[in-house]
Amino acid sequence: MLFRFLWAEGKVPENATSLLESPKLAKHLPEVMTEREVTALLAAPDPGRISGLRDRAILELLYATGARVSEVSRMTLGSLHLDLGYVRCLGKGSKERIVPVGDHAAAAIREYLASARPMLLRGRNVEWLFPGARSGPLTRKAIWQILKKTALKAGIGRRISPHTLRHSFATHLLEHGADLRAIQEMLGHADIATTQLYTHMDRSRLKAVHRKFHPRA
Repeated sequence: MLFRFLWAEGKVPENATSLLESPKLAKHLPEVMTEREVTALLAAPDPGRISGLRDRAILELLYATGARVSEVSRMTLGSLHLDLGYVRCLGKGSKERIVPVGDHAAAAIREYLASARPMLLRGRNVEWLFPGARSGPLTRKAIWQILKKTALKAGIGRRISPHTLRHSFATHLLEHGADLRAIQEMLGHADIATTQLYTHMDRSRLKAVHRKFHPRA
């Protein structure tokens, strides 16, 4: 950058670094939970408590859809189409996408809507799926705290975040044979190169494919 500046200012006759490539930053693979850890996490909220029903619905939705925490935070009742098996997520740049939601998550959301949400509303009339203390939605920070508390209860010792569930969603789909383009669409990635990051993490499936199909495996 210094040589480029000096050349642009006429201080040197040519840019001596024009043929040099900039060093590439190392890409760190995202943290992913095991399927056993996810099962323990989703079973940890207390179904006998109003907050437990809400927390389980939030965590089931995060893992079932791979949605960003901001997307779940600002989801409304109109985003739900549980009878048809999908929810609508409003992603970056206000781009809307349809994401399938499984039976377990749909059941947790229905139970939350029937038994917990009316109690949390306290007579208020808001469209947010997960209302906060005031008229707004439950904040991203509040959802992160719910996840942190539930992870400790589930005996998960390492640090996880809502984005860890998003990474786990994509990785587990890929491990079970899902198409990369379908995962890209569900995650809302504009570029499939972003989604391809997860192929580097699916070592067990790649090894199995190699053993099965390579003539000298």
